[in-house]
Amino acid sequence: MNDAEFERVLRECTPEVLATLVRRGGASGDLGTAEDALQESVLSAARQWPTEGIPDNPRGWLVTVASRRLVDEWRAGRARTDREQAIARRAPSDAAASPAADRPLPNAQDDTLALMLLCCHPALSRPSQVGLTLKAVGGLSTRQIARAFLVPESTMAQRLSRAKTRLREVGARFVVPSSEHLGDRFAAAAHVLYLVFTEGHTASAGTALSDVSLAQEAIRLIRQLHQRLPSADEVSGLLALMLLTDAHRAARVAGDGSLIPLGEQDRSKWDAALLDEGIRLVERVLPSGPVGQYQIQAAIAAVHAEAPSAVATDWHQIVALYAMIDAVAPSAIVTLNRAVAVAHADGPSAALVMIEPRRRPRSQHSRAALPQLQVRRQNEVQSQPERLKLRYSR
Repeated sequence: MNDAEFERVLRECTPEVLATLVRRGGASGDLGTAEDALQESVLSAARQWPTEGIPDNPRGWLVTVASRRLVDEWRAGRARTDREQAIARRAPSDAAASPAADRPLPNAQDDTLALMLLCCHPALSRPSQVGLTLKAVGGLSTRQIARAFLVPESTMAQRLSRAKTRLREVGARFVVPSSEHLGDRFAAAAHVLYLVFTEGHTASAGTALSDVSLAQEAIRLIRQLHQRLPSADEVSGLLALMLLTDAHRAARVAGDGSLIPLGEQDRSKWDAALLDEGIRLVERVLPSGPVGQYQIQAAIAAVHAEAPSAVATDWHQIVALYAMIDAVAPSAIVTLNRAVAVAHADGPSAALVMIEPRRRPRSQHSRAALPQLQVRRQNEVQSQPERLKLRYSR
């Protein structure tokens, strides 16, 4: 067993193991305590698996070892006696007992979804929601999360610790909210899954260009959110975006591990089933109502997917879509991407004119013009869906 295989197995197993451990603590299961137990089981695995080999059911093995650690923790000291009794009153007497390592664990997927929504509790700030979910569900290290937030690792470690403390203070419960309350957390959950997928699609650590298991986990979880919130267009849009992006996986990496740009990819290697599913989602959600940035990004990916070649890409359609993103979520990256699309559609000179204001200090006059610019952007958003409705309807 090499290090890469060990890390892969842990990445796939630990989110579900952590969710199982939190569930065994009851609806008010302590995330911090469960994480400590999980780390103990991972350390045991690091000592035993290299010599004994990976068990047939590594998740069951980790749950068994971590559950024993939890039981020891619950039984240690008078200060924990009350909690042990409270858990005993609200759970069957054998709830803390470890099952056989080869016995399937129930509700693993629901547990992972519940864990994600626990991390996205409204009592936490958005950065804390994102960071905690990336750690507990995405399996990212504190260093990777700190890199994503552009903060020191020690700062991120403190932020995560405070988030877990806050969940205990508010009595956050390990349950999947009902559909009417689920919408309150889906924006945070969608943003988290977008970051998890992005990290998997283009890994920031390790030698490989992508982390397939991380991207697949993000797709699995967004599918679960989509099943529970089928009318949430941005959830549908994010699922479509992930599918359309992941469809390129087999064509985007060269034999030497380097990235192949979109325009140079062998489109026969694209996953036709994922493309078809993603395009159908885009066709369904775009004409139905207000559009968000995930839906628009998915529409851009759909335009690329439908083009038989890079030369045949409908760049004017992509320019219009980037104008919509610039209206709902403006940023320097959006402006740059829009300029690239304009360069393809209307030539480099038009693109340079677009990015020129970004290169100059903002004057007092330009600041005063911002309200009018926002009004113009909103008018663009309101006028574009009718054009797109014609494009994505049959």
